[in-house]
Amino acid sequence: MVTVHRAHGLRFIIYTQDHEPAHVHVRGQAGEARISLREHGLVSNAGLSRTELRRAMAEVQIERERLLAEWERIHGPV
Repeated sequence: MVTVHRAHGLRFIIYTQDHEPAHVHVRGQAGEARISLREHGLVSNAGLSRTELRRAMAEVQIERERLLAEWERIHGPV
């Protein structure tokens, strides 16, 4: 597990032994969501508040290219 970004009290994580498609796990105070990096969509949410989820989605949109580069650094080209 590698924390690749932090913002708004959220941690953006890529697991080293994870699976395709490219995505990040976002941990907040009370839960975790998975957000796709290619399609930029919510994969799952388990406990993030609406506010945290909205902030996480916006942050992934802003940092998408860098996060995708981190995914490829960890897992190889997609």
